Amino acid sequence: MLQEQCLWNVTAPKTHHYDALTQDTQTSVCIIGGGYTGLSAAIHLAEKGVKVIVLESQTIGSGGSGKSVGLVNAGTWARPDDLNVALGETEGERLTEALGEAPGLVFDLIKRYGIDAQATQTGNLHMAHNAKGEADVDIRYEQLSRRGVNVEVLTGSRCHEYTGTTSINKALLDHRTGTINPLAYVNGLAEVAAKLGVTIHEHSAVHSLEKENSSWYVRTADANVKAERVIIATNAYTEGEWTEVSKTFYQVFYYQIASEPLTGELADRILPHRNGAWDTRLALSSFRRDKDDRLLLGTVGGRNCKPKEFYQSWANYVQKSYYPYLPAFNWQYEWYGKFGFTQDHIFRVLEPDEGILTATAYNGRGITTGTLMGKCFADYILTGDRASIPLPFKTIEESKIPLSSMKSGFTELGISLYHMGQCLKIIR
Repeated sequence: MLQEQCLWNVTAPKTHHYDALTQDTQTSVCIIGGGYTGLSAAIHLAEKGVKVIVLESQTIGSGGSGKSVGLVNAGTWARPDDLNVALGETEGERLTEALGEAPGLVFDLIKRYGIDAQATQTGNLHMAHNAKGEADVDIRYEQLSRRGVNVEVLTGSRCHEYTGTTSINKALLDHRTGTINPLAYVNGLAEVAAKLGVTIHEHSAVHSLEKENSSWYVRTADANVKAERVIIATNAYTEGEWTEVSKTFYQVFYYQIASEPLTGELADRILPHRNGAWDTRLALSSFRRDKDDRLLLGTVGGRNCKPKEFYQSWANYVQKSYYPYLPAFNWQYEWYGKFGFTQDHIFRVLEPDEGILTATAYNGRGITTGTLMGKCFADYILTGDRASIPLPFKTIEESKIPLSSMKSGFTELGISLYHMGQCLKIIR
């Protein structure tokens, strides 16, 4: 029977728990949010002997870090040349280079600290689903290869072999990238941070953030943390009225569904090199296998105002479109997450006040961007060098998205109509 439960909670169950904050304390750096950004920052600061406290409103991995697809991708959704147009050539190239190195940072942390993240580093596939998509793949290949990136275009039988489907005739393989179990990774980061001396408190939601003299007071329902510096690392899961961070993006939801473990020669044809993949559709579909050989499909979209069978119908359509040779099987788990989105697909780096840092709107690239920005924030705090940050700082005011809730609603409506068109075979 199909269960509404995140697969990663089954395949990477939580083993470490952290007490809630119950007594006033002080630290050098207080980090709000125990996801990729917050824990990466905590690790890189603790490695240099800095005292750090992490406050997580629920539990480690309960936000986007524990619900993602697990694709360790490079770059942004925007193409490198487009970043140069948006940011200027110098800043665009700096961001492209930094995010190009981000998958390596993720895999290095996993290897260096022995995190059992079920990682593969065999590259991910951007699959062209039509002629327009094929043109996009060619453009991305030209722009990336011009910058010396290890990418290649797969066509014909080699493309069919890698993707496991004859419905795709061209795909971009990025050798820098791979997959992980995202919950195993974020739980592993927390364990590493704790071993390095970081104090982590779960079930410690922040209610207010106030400055007194030169110190910041991070207040929860039961106690306060006095800190010299604060990193807000809550992104799309920011809650409460204590910060305006959530006004700098609009929310986009993401759905995933996982099959029962598949066996046999036909199942082994799906992504046989253990690549992660996503297609070039306007409302993309993502594809991967997990360690138990389940087929995982994902797409943008939330649950509101949809019948229970809506996404199951979508998943059945996508599976038959790409992998019609599969024998009958059962879908086992389905779950939803969300991410912060911006129209230009570029995240924001903010310094809302002296001593406060935050980054928002990773546009679905949280594993790499979050891990990178955690390290960048640590480097900036340690050195004071703004060159540590791969984007110019923006203010909250210039980053605010007008009518963000309305944008989120209209995006969801458009996505729903697109999926209906797929299921009715109006859109191919």
